Amino acid sequence: MSDLVERLTRDLEPVLTADDPRPRISAYHNMPYALFRYDPDDEFELRRQVTMLRTRLEQSGKRVFQISLAECLTEAMASVQPLEDWFEAERRHGTALVVETIHAVLAEQTPLVEIVAKRMPDDPDPLRDTVLITRAGSLFPVYRTFSLLEQLTGRVIVPSVLFYPGTLDGAAGLRFMGVLEAEHNYRPKIF
Repeated sequence: MSDLVERLTRDLEPVLTADDPRPRISAYHNMPYALFRYDPDDEFELRRQVTMLRTRLEQSGKRVFQISLAECLTEAMASVQPLEDWFEAERRHGTALVVETIHAVLAEQTPLVEIVAKRMPDDPDPLRDTVLITRAGSLFPVYRTFSLLEQLTGRVIVPSVLFYPGTLDGAAGLRFMGVLEAEHNYRPKIF
């Protein structure tokens, strides 16, 4: 059994299937969410495992909502201009400018946090609902998940897990995609 599968089934799944996952998923009452860190090279295996986890959670009576950050990114970009125009802009102006522009869109114009918040359960039940936030790697290098999690504080009511592609740096530091400088201010529990 791989490390990813073992941590997912041994550490995370029992927390999510608990009658009330909130005390074990986070020490903070206003942020009932955690991170599940995995190696970016394991992206496709992670997706497969999340699909099976979702099925097991639903079979245990949980209502599962899955939020794809790739879909959220596409929605934000398309709200500004057609996706084809983004590719043309990159060819014309270069990657650095387009990355900076997309970051501004996600931070200010069409805030990523608002798109994610809209996809949370309408009638949240913290004892029944679980949110799985996937495809965080699609945000690289335009937006760091640390910003998203900080902005979601107080807005997430049900147990949620952000699947984080990155590497550990010390006890609680995370390097997004194993590349960016480590962020050491994550307050959520890291599985």
